[in-house]
Amino acid sequence: MDSRALSLTEWVVLTLVAEGPTHGFAVARLTAPTGAVGAIWQVPRPRVYRALDRLADLALIEPCGEEPGQGGPRRTVFTTTAAGRSAVDGWLMCPVEHIRDIRTEFLTKFALLQRSGADPRPLLDAQAERIEPIIVRLRAQRDQAQGFDHVVAAWRYETAEAALRLMQTARH
Repeated sequence: MDSRALSLTEWVVLTLVAEGPTHGFAVARLTAPTGAVGAIWQVPRPRVYRALDRLADLALIEPCGEEPGQGGPRRTVFTTTAAGRSAVDGWLMCPVEHIRDIRTEFLTKFALLQRSGADPRPLLDAQAERIEPIIVRLRAQRDQAQGFDHVVAAWRYETAEAALRLMQTARH
């Protein structure tokens, strides 16, 4: 599956369903501002339900039962399909392409890996490997730039260096 076919929100919802059969309300609690994942990537409840619908349309998840709601309608419980599980496994280990995505997508992947008990080192190593040539390129840009362009280039370089240090810190 092409990873660009899903939004970060859809990936998060798919990964949370892959943890075990669950319903939209439970996913929404985890992605709320005070939830375990919402502290990094918040997903409002309506977007959780839209994501569940789209993931079901793509045959990445499927209904596997219902539960009574607490004072509301019955809740549809979803589980991942084999294709959904495979997609999650690949996505979680794929480094982000841009430094700007470290704060969102990378940290979300790291948190989801931690939740599952999986070893995050392959992701950390792949991300560090992806960042290193970016740092080399940004250092050259910084060293050649002048004026305000130098300030911007220095910011981008320092941000990339900080991201690489994060990969090293997270390994320990």
